[in-house]
Amino acid sequence: MRNGTPKTIRLRDYKVPDFIVETVDLLFDLKEENTRVTSTLTLRRNPKGDREAPLHLDGENLTLISVKIAGAPVGAKDYLLSEEALQLRHLPDGPFQVEIVTEINPRENTALEGLYLSSGMFCTQCEAQGFRKITYFPDRPDVMAVYTTTLIAEKHSYPVLLSNGNLDGRGDLLDGRHFARWVDPFPKPSYLFALVAGQLACLEDQYTTASGRNVTLQVFAEPQDIDKCGHALESLKNAMRWDEERFGREYDLDLYMIVAVSHFNMGAMENKGLNIFNTKYVLASPETATDSDYEHIEGVIGHEYFHNWTGNRITCRDWFQLSLKEGLTVYRDQEFSSDRHSRPVKRIDEVNMLRNRQFVEDAGPLAHPVRPDSYIEINNFYTLTVYEKGAEVVRMLETLLGREGFRKGTDLYFDRHDGQAVTCDDFIRSMEDANQVDLTQFKLWYSQAGTPEVIIDESYDPVAETLTLNVRQSNAPSPGQPDKLPQVIPLAVGLLGPDGQDLLPKLEGEKELPSRTTRVLTVSHQEDQFTFVGVPQGTILSALRDFSAPVRLQQSRTPEELAFLLAHDSDAFNQWDAGQLLATLAIQKSYEGEDASGLMMLLVKAYESVAQRGASDLSHLALLLALPDFDYVASFIREVDPIRLHAAREGVRTTLADRLSGAWAALYDVHHESDSRQFDALSIGRRRLKNLCLDYLSTLDTAESRALCMNQFDQSPTMTDRIAALNAIVNSNHPDKNEALDRFYQTWKEEDLVVCKWFTLQATCRRPGGLAAVQTLMQHPAFDIRTPNHVRSLIGAFTQSNPANFHTDEGDGYRFLADQVIELNGINPQIASRMLTALTAWRRFDPSRQLLMQGALERVAHTPNLSSDVYEVASKALAK
Repeated sequence: MRNGTPKTIRLRDYKVPDFIVETVDLLFDLKEENTRVTSTLTLRRNPKGDREAPLHLDGENLTLISVKIAGAPVGAKDYLLSEEALQLRHLPDGPFQVEIVTEINPRENTALEGLYLSSGMFCTQCEAQGFRKITYFPDRPDVMAVYTTTLIAEKHSYPVLLSNGNLDGRGDLLDGRHFARWVDPFPKPSYLFALVAGQLACLEDQYTTASGRNVTLQVFAEPQDIDKCGHALESLKNAMRWDEERFGREYDLDLYMIVAVSHFNMGAMENKGLNIFNTKYVLASPETATDSDYEHIEGVIGHEYFHNWTGNRITCRDWFQLSLKEGLTVYRDQEFSSDRHSRPVKRIDEVNMLRNRQFVEDAGPLAHPVRPDSYIEINNFYTLTVYEKGAEVVRMLETLLGREGFRKGTDLYFDRHDGQAVTCDDFIRSMEDANQVDLTQFKLWYSQAGTPEVIIDESYDPVAETLTLNVRQSNAPSPGQPDKLPQVIPLAVGLLGPDGQDLLPKLEGEKELPSRTTRVLTVSHQEDQFTFVGVPQGTILSALRDFSAPVRLQQSRTPEELAFLLAHDSDAFNQWDAGQLLATLAIQKSYEGEDASGLMMLLVKAYESVAQRGASDLSHLALLLALPDFDYVASFIREVDPIRLHAAREGVRTTLADRLSGAWAALYDVHHESDSRQFDALSIGRRRLKNLCLDYLSTLDTAESRALCMNQFDQSPTMTDRIAALNAIVNSNHPDKNEALDRFYQTWKEEDLVVCKWFTLQATCRRPGGLAAVQTLMQHPAFDIRTPNHVRSLIGAFTQSNPANFHTDEGDGYRFLADQVIELNGINPQIASRMLTALTAWRRFDPSRQLLMQGALERVAHTPNLSSDVYEVASKALAK
């Protein structure tokens, strides 16, 4: 808990560690309330550090039992102990050993950092700074050592004992206890340490690497869940094969383990050889998991595996470089999923996340660069900016250098820095040296916060048949950065002729026609100009294809031109984006109280044409016919009245449902296959499209649509279809909605992840009374505020995905959230701070809501004993 104003850590203050830790030998005597940890460190002074500095060891919530240096006990007068550290002086010359014995209480650790209990299982979470809650240690990522870990526990209660690396020995001890010793031969930082002990079942397989090495793969879960681990194991094998083919990277240990844990603050953790996962990203069966769950599991399994090289073998020098591992690894998992499934759909999903959430982060008080300059609590920088925008920065490098050039850069990066803790600059330098290019200006993407705005003005000369693009870029001030420099922006463009066919866009001065219909223009100044020649009259520009840069694009587009792009653009992303913009115009018109009938007629015709034309990629077709999200439309409005905007969007949705009811019914009938349980592109696409149609039809709330929903709810063998049908029922006036909700719960009450879906369905219900429903559900026996998945699925879903009920005129939703954050602050500060972000964009809303949200933030900020996690978010959100 906070005692005074927390200290701000700054990138500019980085200093190399004063001591190098060569080996770490850990002995855990595991007990639920008094685990004893014996840590033996072999150290030497760093010749680059301060030769007079004491040995500073981080430590929090530890009971110190004893300290020895070179085998000799150290008395209390010879060390300095504080709430956050242990300092040792009078140290020997040359390498020496320090033995420290501490005790900790895993049962009381509700923050889920360090060593804690999850459903009777010991597990750890050490990233970013959890290891200091296990033992005293220089807990920073640039201190890398070889670890040997011995675990001792009661055999009956904890038959499975796991840690990093390869198993080096096991055996029984007296009094019903046993041990296991693990050796990790690769140096790693303390944040990658992990252990698990409990009653676990195992699903095992083998994998042969490209060079012929055999690796044992194991997925551990509680015995009743082991039958849901097959998809995770297959996903791991697919990821290993993909990384060998795409990046030339092989796995390096003899064993790769995944453990599913029910209490976990994150999605998963890439601990070397022993990945600890939230159960949400491991367990799946057609009866309990949706298509989205299957896709997320595969993506997260891939993400944590890919970290073996981008995060483990090469790690961060300091936490300011977090995107070095996370942005690069997100890019890798995005590419893996794109190669495995529909690349256009994956790209659209990525950009939706970026524009609806990360752009909001960029425009608000918590805006920060991909590589932040400072932080109070590092846990608050596991953000969309570091992850998703960081991935976009990596993607732009591949766009600029080409796939071959990018691969040359990563090969050099892996060869040059294997076994090191490095910086974002080191990564960029590898790209520069491998391709003989200067990326100095490009590095501004790492240091400048905010979302650049790109404005394109077009000028057409019908006599010369030239199209000139005047491209301007700007980036609004953000906290601590009032002035921004122009950045390097790869702008991918295409030209569509009057017949809707792609042209070959030749630039002025070029002698030969380009070989591709999409050109990447490099925008690097505040204003750049590009002229295309041989352009027939009536040509339409398709700009920012495949969302080639994380920018806000401004260009003059008539509704008719947007409809044309929706009908003809060969770029799958821009085709979708044109439809999103066209629908946004109609929603905005309605929001502003103006006559939107003309726009609605155009929108209905455009959607009807798309629906009739069909597509081979049914998931992409479903996205083309879906309305833009509330947050996307809100990004075009200066001061949002969320109730009025929600009503406007619902009005457009109802009109589309009514005018195209025949099309929705026909598509539903064609693609409704009640016996389909397959997880392949066609089956996923069928379900995605038919459930979109069901959602539109349920809006009409007719006897026919009600029967359709209930029939699918009753008869479908997949959770995807059941959830879609129940969602439609819950958001309508269906007379049997309460009975359906109760029946769903009674069927699945033993499956916690399914109960979380049940919570979210009700938390996101668009009908009035949402807050009261959430408050009632918080008293439900199945809800536990100490379980992060429960908090995210109920409180998080309500505050972040139910604008009509969260943003009430009276501010009840804001007061509710403040209450929950204050309570969570004393239980799990990480989760509390993440929940609070629903209030941080308060300046986006109308004046009355601004005051109410600001008041809720101030109440949180003035709460006694506030954690540094919550303090940082609240104080930055309120800063002027």
